[in-house]
Amino acid sequence: MKTKYAKTPFLAAFSVGAVLFSAHAGGGFATGNQANTYYVGLGWAGVASAIVAMLLLTLTMREAMIMYNSRGLTGHKQLFETLYHPFDKLVWLFEIFFYIMVLMAVAAAISGAASALTTYFGMNYYIGVVAVGALVLVLTIFGAGIVRAASTYMGIAILVTAITIYAVGIFNSERTIMDVLAADFETTGFADVPTAILNAFTYAGFQCVTLPTMVACGTTMRNKQGCAKAMWLSFIMNAVSLVLSVFMLLCWENVYTGVEGGTTIPTLTVCNTMGIQGLTVIYGICLLLCLISTGVTTIFGFVARFEKLPVFRGIKSAPVRSAIVSAFIIILSMSISMVGLSNIIKYGYGYCGYLGILVVVIPFLTVGVYKNRKYLKAHDGAFAEAPREEAAPVRKARPAAPRAAAEAE
Repeated sequence: MKTKYAKTPFLAAFSVGAVLFSAHAGGGFATGNQANTYYVGLGWAGVASAIVAMLLLTLTMREAMIMYNSRGLTGHKQLFETLYHPFDKLVWLFEIFFYIMVLMAVAAAISGAASALTTYFGMNYYIGVVAVGALVLVLTIFGAGIVRAASTYMGIAILVTAITIYAVGIFNSERTIMDVLAADFETTGFADVPTAILNAFTYAGFQCVTLPTMVACGTTMRNKQGCAKAMWLSFIMNAVSLVLSVFMLLCWENVYTGVEGGTTIPTLTVCNTMGIQGLTVIYGICLLLCLISTGVTTIFGFVARFEKLPVFRGIKSAPVRSAIVSAFIIILSMSISMVGLSNIIKYGYGYCGYLGILVVVIPFLTVGVYKNRKYLKAHDGAFAEAPREEAAPVRKARPAAPRAAAEAE
């Protein structure tokens, strides 16, 4: 059965769009480091770059969701085999991108949390990395369920707090955002536009690590219009939040860049400078909890995949098996964390972004668009029925000997 004309309710589309919004605007976004690294230094062109990045991410996710839902696919591997066909084996390119990017995300979460501890309590950064890594390991083994259940609320809390800081920061700056943008345009003109375009693609590229989550959560969108509505709603939310952060950081750039280590978590530096003690404390607590929960939930997903590998099958105890895999991932992530949050985001995310451009963004916005249009035209715009889990068939009793033979086979 095909579905085509059913109208998608606003709340249903909004809930799917909110998934992409929360996946993008998490703890890493709330530090302000991503905005500072990719946009603030470009002035007015950086603002335009942020909007273009969100547009690219939105269009990529829309095509991925249409391809996934229209054909009734059941996993991201099938999605990329469909995209790359007849070169199905190229799916390993996305797998490489995905695993490296996830490691970078865990490393950034550990590094961000350690940096927050350094700022708030004066703890040595490297000791902070070890402490956070140990905490994440313990929580991954013994408390992943609790953390995963609470992660959504922590994400909402840090997002609300960060956006509050952005709004307060913009209005409390000595310079208005229009003055800052006008002054920058007079100085640089269009000189930074090429870099702004590259950064937009790069940012969209590494954000595509959320694609498997996005398509899995978007299966309720049963027509092209529903997919588009959900993604355009996410574009509005993502673009507004990202532009607000860039505006605030542009207004305070001369301040936080003048503080030692101020660019690591620039949002926190600005908050401290404004002297709003209550907001600073709330932000710090929410940021720390959100970054730790990001590390735990990400590693938990990794563990679920890797503990099924043949090398671990000999370990009978599930907790021991999980602990070994978790420890390996965390040690690797901690090693990456030693280079610092800014380097992880600039180089780790940056190079992953280049790979994401090549294996996700460009393929979906070219081949993906073509294949989706061709498929929908051939099927009169209708989507395949959503896959369902079928109940296992009831087997009739068999004689003992044939059943034993079947089991032996």
